[in-house]
Amino acid sequence: MAKHRQRRRREKEQRHAPKPVRVSILNDTEPDGPVERLVYSREQAAKALGISLATLDRRVIPMVATIKTEWGGRLIPAAEFDRYLFERTQEPRASRRRQSRSGRKSTLPADVVARIRDERAQGRSLADIAEQLNRDGIPTGQGGRQWWPSTVLAILARTSPL
Repeated sequence: MAKHRQRRRREKEQRHAPKPVRVSILNDTEPDGPVERLVYSREQAAKALGISLATLDRRVIPMVATIKTEWGGRLIPAAEFDRYLFERTQEPRASRRRQSRSGRKSTLPADVVARIRDERAQGRSLADIAEQLNRDGIPTGQGGRQWWPSTVLAILARTSPL
């Protein structure tokens, strides 16, 4: 779909999106009289949660206190919606995981790694380092037959200080 049609569709959806409804609830404890609180329609609540109306009706509506209007619609008070979200908010799972590198562990001896780092620090190219390791008959960390410049680069990237 063309970008201008996508933009026009998005603007139309925003124009026709249901607006939050203001409901006046009488509260006897407030000396100033009625207190206004925002409420959500079912459509707004479903969109805010990123779920369908059917899922909202099956799973969320039974868990929250709603206001039934005289025409049969249901409204969800903002405080009740916030309570529902607060009770179900969890810590991100990614923070609990160990930070480790994926893939196979290198079995390359430390002296070979030190040699590669020293030669690179002296200004030698990756291809020169790989060629010299091949001439000296040093096996790669995973038992490969030949050193490649990309392999040397991977060793340098893996062993460089963070």
